[in-house]
Amino acid sequence: MKKTLFAAALAAAFAAPAFAADAFKFDAGHTYIGFEINHLGFSQTFGEFTQYDGTLNLDRANLANSSIEVTIDTSSIDTDQADFDEHLKSADFFNVAAHPTMTFKSTKVEDAGNGALKVTGDFTMLGQTRPVVLDVKLNKIAPHPFRPTIEVAGFSATTTIDRTQWGFDKYAPAVGAEVKIRIETEFNRELPAQ
Repeated sequence: MKKTLFAAALAAAFAAPAFAADAFKFDAGHTYIGFEINHLGFSQTFGEFTQYDGTLNLDRANLANSSIEVTIDTSSIDTDQADFDEHLKSADFFNVAAHPTMTFKSTKVEDAGNGALKVTGDFTMLGQTRPVVLDVKLNKIAPHPFRPTIEVAGFSATTTIDRTQWGFDKYAPAVGAEVKIRIETEFNRELPAQ
């Protein structure tokens, strides 16, 4: 019974015409795409990418019909250490000269209950594509309280990948093969004129 009530509440929260998905764009000012990796067993190194673009197509009547595409500028990597960033951009790691972007394109969206989603997609890095599953939490979808013509959809997402599966194996396993990824993001769309 509780599951049925939650499903009804979630459907109501996403209430909109069933015949079309709504297109949202990244709010770059309220998005963080970060990573964490072990450094030689001594500590965890943290970094983020600061340049990206993407579109969320949200089907509120049937979340399984929703989709997302994201493109990340690999040269925008930022670890707060300029010399380390330059090394990460080199052919040893992201090889940004040959691979200026990484991409994620969803292939399946599953409602895991209680506001949780499983988003499976093709993640392309260093020219190789492998499936990745994001654990996503829908935080809120509502009109912006200070900008009433804008609707906002907010999400938190995490996943862990083995970087060596993409041929990203320099110094592994001394520098961890496992990379934890965390995303905090908001998407915006202009509301139709009343």
